[in-house]
Amino acid sequence: MKFLDQAKVAVRAGKGGPGAMSFRREKNMEFGGPHGGNGGRGGDVWAEASAGLNTLIDFRYQQHFKAQNGAPGGAYLRSGANASDLVMRVPPGTEIIDDLTEEVIGELNEPGERMLLAKGGDGGMGNAHYKSSTNRAPRKTTPGYPGEERELRLRLKLIADAGLVGLPNAGKSTFLRAVSRAKPKVADYPFTTLHPHLGVVRAGEREFVLADLPGLIEGAHEGVGLGDRFLGHVERCRVLLHLVDATQDDVALAWRTVRTELKAYGAGLSEKPEVLALSKCDALSEDEVKKKRMALKRAAKHDVLLLSAVSGTGVEQALHTIFAIVRPDPKAAVGKGDEAWTP
Repeated sequence: MKFLDQAKVAVRAGKGGPGAMSFRREKNMEFGGPHGGNGGRGGDVWAEASAGLNTLIDFRYQQHFKAQNGAPGGAYLRSGANASDLVMRVPPGTEIIDDLTEEVIGELNEPGERMLLAKGGDGGMGNAHYKSSTNRAPRKTTPGYPGEERELRLRLKLIADAGLVGLPNAGKSTFLRAVSRAKPKVADYPFTTLHPHLGVVRAGEREFVLADLPGLIEGAHEGVGLGDRFLGHVERCRVLLHLVDATQDDVALAWRTVRTELKAYGAGLSEKPEVLALSKCDALSEDEVKKKRMALKRAAKHDVLLLSAVSGTGVEQALHTIFAIVRPDPKAAVGKGDEAWTP
């Protein structure tokens, strides 16, 4: 299934049914008079988070959603039927934005959570509604009121506990394949990841969701490369695993480039806890790894893990560090007595 995280839709609630104009004229009925019923109410348009969805691909093929109109009123004071509501199902983590005002209407994060997008119009009044002591035979009715109509943008933000960030070809997809059953594309050229991937990492009874994002390059916040479009998927992450390719000439510059883009994006990404790791350490000698680790540690001003997803070096330590933040185990200290991770 193709991944789609942005979509534009137009929604229109149902119109209310018109009121009826009717008079009672029956044999042996001394007192007749007006008896037209009211119209029914138009249907609402709702958005509901559905646990079975993880992409907005359905909205590529359908962009217009219109609820049914209310039924007209009838004779003998019969009210028209209210129209049924239209429910638009979206994946959890969907943000709904008004396309005209750019206002964020709300977010649907939990399966089953609902949000009213457009309210249906009320039904019109029948002529019986206008009967009074001075107007015994009113011929006035009202049509149904129109429903609300809006143009909306849907933006999916994946709900993950931890997010993988780094420059292109930093080993993020290889790490995700090594610790989970996700199968993102892996190749020896940049931008092999064109859309986010999710993987579930398990250790005993504990687990967390890890998101692999397309690589960032300098100027991503201005649209360079794949831009910062996918950074919204780590807004809900509790921790970021930042991988820096050890084969780069200047690992400190690589780290600063990504941190600059995170800060330029905003949304609190630069303030999130960061687990920093030097990846592809198996491709260098021990002295080279030590030298680049010290350079990266001086730039970042905190500890740097040594990691190789291919050989497995440092993978367990990285997972224990992430588990300590997203799924702390009260029974065991970090790195002592924890169960081994299982891909």
